[in-house]
Amino acid sequence: MKTSRLLSLEHWKGWLWVMIRFVLITGLSFVILFPIFQKISTSIKDKVDLYSAVVVWIPQNFSIENFKQAIQVMDYWETLFNTFTLSATTTLLTTASCALAGYGFARLKFKGSGWLFAGVILTILVPPTTILIPVYLNLKSFDLLGLMTIMTGKPVNLLNTYWPFILTAVTANSLKAGLYIFIFRQFFRGIPKEVEEAAYVDGAGIGRTFFRIMLPNAIPSMVTVMLFSFVWQWNDSFYTTTYLTSSKVMSTQLSSLPYNLAQQVGDGASKADPFYLSMIQDTGILLAILPLIVIYLFVQRYFVESVERSGIVG
Repeated sequence: MKTSRLLSLEHWKGWLWVMIRFVLITGLSFVILFPIFQKISTSIKDKVDLYSAVVVWIPQNFSIENFKQAIQVMDYWETLFNTFTLSATTTLLTTASCALAGYGFARLKFKGSGWLFAGVILTILVPPTTILIPVYLNLKSFDLLGLMTIMTGKPVNLLNTYWPFILTAVTANSLKAGLYIFIFRQFFRGIPKEVEEAAYVDGAGIGRTFFRIMLPNAIPSMVTVMLFSFVWQWNDSFYTTTYLTSSKVMSTQLSSLPYNLAQQVGDGASKADPFYLSMIQDTGILLAILPLIVIYLFVQRYFVESVERSGIVG
């Protein structure tokens, strides 16, 4: 009798846990998917449906004019190419520099390494807005140890170019680079030291050991970092709108889409219909995230496997 009660209690506990997980997953899915479904519904509406009281989700008049308008105003295909080029370049450079930094913190012990790694963690915690002004001024009057002044006679203005992103990526100081260094460090610490010692016995140096032994084993972490870096750079609006005010990338084009549309239709920003501008902007947002969705569909399996095997869960 007692055994039967225990089995019944375990059975109800199992069902309770299933219900809790179902509620949590359903609620989380709703929070994530609701804005996307709302934008999809808005983007396929005709302009007249904006003022119809009976239209909530399903339009009465389906139309793709919103997509045509957003593509034209955003200069979408050129913007897509520029954004992909910027994201891919920074992703490759960031992955390479952060892998080197993570390996150094994991395996190369030197005086002050603990303090340096604490600084890396600090970059994760400190909001980027706190250092925006000095970084902006340094990039506006970039002078590497006075070399630029010697060669050109004055500092170089790197704003409205890709150089701020390239330099920060090469030096492992790009967007979220502290997190990437932490991921690589945790992964390399999990590799047995005997693997490196065997390489050293065979006559390999630190560099050869890293490139021939450690880096091939770090493929899961590299996939994780590359995907995170690409997506965050693609969606970044803080640094992009600061450094590339006149360049055609997704962030700048989306932020200026309502104004550009208002000027194009001839109403002016103050007289344009705000509901119509919002509808076109929602369509532009869908166009911006569409490439990421396509990429995710192809790499989802590799991404999940890389997260499970990388240092994120270690």
